[in-house]
Order: sequence, then structure tokens, then C-alpha cells
Amino acid sequence: MARATVRRRVVRLRDGERGARPDSLAAEEPLEIRIGGEALTVTMRTPGHDFDLVAGFLVGEGLVGATEELAALRYCAGTDEDGANTYNVVDATVRGARPALSAHRNLLTTSACGLCGRDTVDAVRTRSRWDVSADPLLLDPEVLYALPERLRAAQRTFDSTGGLHAAALFAADGTLLCAREDVGRHNAVDKVVGWALREGMLPLRGHLLLVSGRASFELTQKAALAGVPLLAAVSAPSSLAVDLAEELGLTLVGFLRGRGANVYARADRIAG
Repeated sequence: MARATVRRRVVRLRDGERGARPDSLAAEEPLEIRIGGEALTVTMRTPGHDFDLVAGFLVGEGLVGATEELAALRYCAGTDEDGANTYNVVDATVRGARPALSAHRNLLTTSACGLCGRDTVDAVRTRSRWDVSADPLLLDPEVLYALPERLRAAQRTFDSTGGLHAAALFAADGTLLCAREDVGRHNAVDKVVGWALREGMLPLRGHLLLVSGRASFELTQKAALAGVPLLAAVSAPSSLAVDLAEELGLTLVGFLRGRGANVYARADRIAG
């Protein structure tokens, strides 16, 4: 099976000196996602937790929303020139009415940017099954301040490569439930949401989602579609992310660093 890191030889320049040494890099490979044998999309991802990634992607697309709707996940045969399975194709079996794939076939997600465009702005309003605005979460700010350090401590692959985004799911008391890394920030979130779906936890009422980078529109969308009432980021949110959070009643926190943060929407969920 593909690895999350690869080794490459690098020429290192330091203080006028030059030397060669091995270096660890975050792996990036394509993953084709199929439903019932039909191709849905391709995303570039860091191998590992692929079933979580596919499950979370399907939640974010509104194709599944409950554990029982995802009947099975399996790797399909995809081989390299030596005949070895590349583990780069996953097929999902969905229970109930078969999702209409025609509207999704033009999608190509990358590690840098997920699904974009006006269509997704409108679609999130119709795809969401959960009313996050009604979630009664009330969070102690001290719990909020502690989250980035807990996420950082869980970033094992980042320690060796320095090249991965991370996302983590926390309980309201700050307990870390799941942390995932990936070259794509949206993939990291999908891996967390997919884990929660497979654990039977959706909707994620009373939970917190933290991302290591900025809070984009698409990450706000993914949080809402998973029923998460609070999304926090260590960096800035985009204007569209704030607009969407305000419209949906989702608490959006940015610049969560040290003992400070900016709350851009639904600040009433932060005590004090």
C-alpha cells in the first residue's frame, strides 16, 4: 500500500556550505472515487485513511449523510507497470436511492483547491440535513485556546515532512477524538468527517472542528454538512466563509493562536 511519506535526495545549502542528504516528503498521489463502479471524481491526496477520505467526500457532496447509507468501501484493482496494486481507486456502495452522478462528473479536485464556484454556494443550502444554528453548544474560551497545541501534537507526519495540512475533531470539553493530515486541507477535513460517519457520529452536534490553515468557504460548507456547530482555524477566514457561517448559524473562529482568537460568526457560543 502507498505510504504517506517518501524519501528523496536533496542538495542542502546552509551558510555557504553545500551538501547532499536524504529528505522526507509528504506523498501526493491521485485517488479515483467511484460509486457502484461509476467514476465520480479524482482528488490528489496523501495516501492513508483513504476510506475515511471517500466517506467524508461523499458527505460533503450531499451523497450520503448517515452511516447506514454507506454500505461498503473497497479498493479496486489499479496496477502499476510491475502489476502491483496502487491502492489509488476506491469504490463506494451506497444504499437507498442511487445518487445522480451526472452533476458531479465534471469535478476534479486537487490538493490545493477543492470544489469551487457559485453552484456550491447554492447547493450547500439544499444539501445540508442538519440545522447547526439550533445547536446549543457553549464553549469555555480556555478550551478553545488549548486546541491548536493538541492538534499540533497529533501531527506526526508533519513532524517529518513539514508539508501537510491537518484537521481535528474535538468534543466540547476539548478531548481530541480524531486528527488527520493531508497535502490538501479539504482532504484532511474529509478524512475527519469520514471517520465520524463511519463511527456513526453524524450529525456532529456539540463538537468542534479545527483546521491548521485558513477557513475557506469549502471548509465551512463541509463543517455544516457534517452538522458541526463550530469551525476554528489558526489562520484567516475568507469573506465567503464568514457569509456562509452567518447564514447557516455556524460559529466561525479565525486566528486561533496562543490565548487569542477572532470570532467572525455566532460569538454567543463562546462563554464570557
